[in-house]
Amino acid sequence: MSDTLMARWPDFLELTKPRVVALMLITALIGMCMAVPGFVPWEPLILGNIGIGLCAGAAAAINHVVDERIDQKMSRTTNRPVATGRVSQTEALVFAALLALLGAALLAWTINVLTAILTVASLVGYAFIYTMFLKRATPQNIVIGGLAGAAPPLLGWTAVTGEVHAHGLLLVLIIFAWTPPHFWALAIHRKEEYAAVGIPMLPVTHGNRFTALHILLYTILMFLITLLPYATLLSGWIYLVSAVVLGVIFLYWSIEILREKNPKAPMETFKYSINYLLLLFVAMLADHWILGAPA
Repeated sequence: MSDTLMARWPDFLELTKPRVVALMLITALIGMCMAVPGFVPWEPLILGNIGIGLCAGAAAAINHVVDERIDQKMSRTTNRPVATGRVSQTEALVFAALLALLGAALLAWTINVLTAILTVASLVGYAFIYTMFLKRATPQNIVIGGLAGAAPPLLGWTAVTGEVHAHGLLLVLIIFAWTPPHFWALAIHRKEEYAAVGIPMLPVTHGNRFTALHILLYTILMFLITLLPYATLLSGWIYLVSAVVLGVIFLYWSIEILREKNPKAPMETFKYSINYLLLLFVAMLADHWILGAPA
């Protein structure tokens, strides 16, 4: 039995969507670092990220179960463990429950109750409110449900400080504004597949042109929001220059989608958006450590 489980561990790892969780943990880590002037204490740095990661992995595993039928029909998800039957729904749910319980307990006992509550709320928001309801109910699904995915920097902040701070919320706001253009670019590229499985993504319900306009509008909004860390003295000039350069490139790709001259523009925008978020937060952290901007 143990040999069988060991042989299947890659499937259970895939259930947690490790690349997505890794990006979330990077933003959580940066939230931790931005909350203190010096080094992050080892407890939130190690135990806090483990707890947040376990709960994020649990939410991802639940997503696999809920979206089994959809995953079986979409090319980029057809080989997922639950969709192919390599992991049963029951196994995936038990696995998710164990991860969630371990993660929440670790956060509550070793970090603080506030972080545990907010992390569980984020899990519920993504795995149940978004995946089970909003995703299938409205073309604004990614806007409304994006808040759950935007929470990690705040979770990192509260893990260190034990309180909700306006600067922590600002980090959430950046990811919240980034989420729609990020996912809508992919949705344009995968429009036919979303339509085939009955998911009312914005390109399916309102067309590519309407979606492209909203990608541009949200990118402009995101660009303005990314200037707020400098305006509120959270960050200095290193971050400001980086935010402007990275934002201008994002605006370029958004305009390319709207022009409809480059068929590769939606997917290129999606790919760039991932690097954009990572580089933006790395620039913020570099600014914090080099310039010592007040947190």
